[in-house]
Amino acid sequence: MSTLLPGLPRAVLRLHRPALALWTAFVLVTVGCLVLVASASDGARSGLTDCTAPGDGCLADPWAIDYGSLLGTVGGLTSLGVWAVAAWAGGALIGRELESGTARLAWTQGVSPRRWLATGLALPALALTTGSAAVAAVFQWAWSSHQDLTADEWATTGAFAARGPALAAYTLCALALGALTGLLLRRQLPALGASLALTVALGQAMAALRARFWPTATLHDGQHLSPHAWQPSGHGPAYHPASHFWPIHLVETGVVVTLAALATAAAFAVLRRRTA
Repeated sequence: MSTLLPGLPRAVLRLHRPALALWTAFVLVTVGCLVLVASASDGARSGLTDCTAPGDGCLADPWAIDYGSLLGTVGGLTSLGVWAVAAWAGGALIGRELESGTARLAWTQGVSPRRWLATGLALPALALTTGSAAVAAVFQWAWSSHQDLTADEWATTGAFAARGPALAAYTLCALALGALTGLLLRRQLPALGASLALTVALGQAMAALRARFWPTATLHDGQHLSPHAWQPSGHGPAYHPASHFWPIHLVETGVVVTLAALATAAAFAVLRRRTA
């Protein structure tokens, strides 16, 4: 068995080499978009200056008042990447191998089911964490370098996750959910759809709960709300100043990491029962 284990990682990489290439291209395109948007910051700032003058100066630069929105749009692209990870994990990484019998073939050649799943998850997790960390680092640079142009866009779903470790947490959770649905359904297309639906539902649930992850401040009479503050709808005078970003972000990261760990443990439990 020891002679077979070194070949297992190579087999996983060879089998999913197209997915790795696609993920690498996605990371490079996202980083390139962020650099492009950040490079337009000077034009956006001059456009905002023109907007304070009379006349039609506001129309001089279409990027003028949309810098934060553009970053949010690029951040939203990262959500598509997370969804794709879940669909790939459920459909191709696990579901297809169980449906086609490839997994059982590996188990008959000295590779235990537990080792098969651990290797199949560890290698993608490494690539996903590395790529997510790179995107998050560049996104945070593009955001923090020009905070005067971003207003309260930090609370939007895409931008919120993309600015820190929550992006890697969501990606790993998508991988774990995909593995779990693949093991439960053991068919490629149903596992793809279920893992995608669960990941989207997770993002929506976290967005709905985000305002409650940290105590809010209260807007008093006569007090003006900062343009960088986030006032969640339905919370009355309560709001989150920009300084609450990191506490909320880290709490959400911890919740998602916990869910990823639970989904991973559940996947191993299902595999153990399936192969008992």
